Amino acid sequence: MQLTVWTYEGPPHIGAMRIAASMRGVHCVLHAPQGDTYADLLFTMIARNGKRPPVTYTSFQARDLGGDTAGLVQKTLAETVERFRPQALLVGEACTAELIQDQPGALAEGMGFDIPVIALELPAYTRKENWGAAETFYTMVRALLRGRQAPQRQTSGRRPSANLLGPTSLGFRCRDDIVEVTKLLDSAGIDVNVVAPAGASPEDLLRLPEADFNVCLYPEIAHGACAWLERMFKQPTVKTVPIGVGATRDFLIEVGEVAGIDTGPAIAAAQTRLPWYSRSVDSTYLTAKRVFIFGDATHAVAAARIATEELGFDVVGIGTYSREFAREVRDAAARYGVDALITDDYLEVEAKVLELAPELVLGTQMERHIAKRVGIPCAVISAPIHVQDFPARYAPQMGFEGANVIFDTWVHPLMMGLEEHLVTMFREDIEFHDEAAPSHLGPAAKRQGGEQASTTTVAGAEGASANDAVVWDPEAEKELRKIPFFVRGKARRNTERFAQDRGVATITVETLYDAKAYFGR
Repeated sequence: MQLTVWTYEGPPHIGAMRIAASMRGVHCVLHAPQGDTYADLLFTMIARNGKRPPVTYTSFQARDLGGDTAGLVQKTLAETVERFRPQALLVGEACTAELIQDQPGALAEGMGFDIPVIALELPAYTRKENWGAAETFYTMVRALLRGRQAPQRQTSGRRPSANLLGPTSLGFRCRDDIVEVTKLLDSAGIDVNVVAPAGASPEDLLRLPEADFNVCLYPEIAHGACAWLERMFKQPTVKTVPIGVGATRDFLIEVGEVAGIDTGPAIAAAQTRLPWYSRSVDSTYLTAKRVFIFGDATHAVAAARIATEELGFDVVGIGTYSREFAREVRDAAARYGVDALITDDYLEVEAKVLELAPELVLGTQMERHIAKRVGIPCAVISAPIHVQDFPARYAPQMGFEGANVIFDTWVHPLMMGLEEHLVTMFREDIEFHDEAAPSHLGPAAKRQGGEQASTTTVAGAEGASANDAVVWDPEAEKELRKIPFFVRGKARRNTERFAQDRGVATITVETLYDAKAYFGR
């Protein structure tokens, strides 16, 4: 574990809480100290859930450690079952309680409850949140379906059916993705049997084997459960995640192959504005925009495909904090000729953003903060997310309507062609000079684009030392100020890096334009 200001994932017991909070008729008891009892904050204030999460803590304190904490676990379990009457009980422990080794799962299994008790192994010092969610879901599915036989599925006289697996509370746009994918499957003549864990009950999980196949919507959560269902009940898994126009078409093709039906009419009838918008007059200005992508593996890989194939961006960097899916991200990085960044340290991500100086960042709420500090446009594409990324409006990421939402979300932070042309035309106007008039973008723009010391130390990813410095010629500084303030910081950084790489000690007007030509290729 690492003490840090921000984290991409919490400990694995947060993942277990997400599964419990996503389902009906399930309660989670966590052996945890008083300071770990913050589930309400996560699910009611951030995820905007209208009800409290079904999580109960033992809430032991320091003085309890000298006594019988196992007795406290048993007392809490008995009171929880009596009060909430769940259909199934999840039992685990938080990272601090793991050190006590009270084994709350074993204690619960020995108490003779008349409901399924599912003991969770959540190694807090080696695993993280998404793994905890995936392991909890897989353990529930396996525990409830163990010993059951595969049903005899009738193939004539009925529509094929599918399970949608993986959406959870605190996931990125899961609520709306479920609706969109359900519509998509219906248009192809396929019914949805069970959606899980989101909105499912333990009784619903018992119906999972009745479907003809499973759709793994979010591999970080559902990969293990899908693999187990495929082994035990011979249910094939649709693995294409329908994020983007191309991926949604591929998804329908794979669904047709698995279900044995023709999905061509559903593909032909699809309506999405992204292809036309991305070819329209002003949007052609998006071509070759340099973009850096970071998030969970599913959304990062999907974003890279959309960026290159559907919007004409150039991917200059891609990475993930999902170490369990690092191979998939490395494969994607190889397709785009870049190195994959596999890390859960946001400071490494920040250093990479500063090194690459992209024109757009697609990331999590952490990348939103990083990009804001350096004045780079950013769009959020992945959890972890904050309250503003749980919109009241319908805003899916999957399916053809999701492609429309993605186009709007990614393009709106950018300056479009006509707008930038006009700003450049009037760049001598007093409005665009920080020393003469305040920026309508506020102090952040001034910090980025305003006057800086004429001697700048360039250090960091290129291996420069603190003694390597470049000096700006006054004429070059004057020419730099003609560049609009919102991209001036980037121009300065690129020019200094260009000069340092070539051993240029003093940046002249010629150096500035040589750098512009080099980075504009």
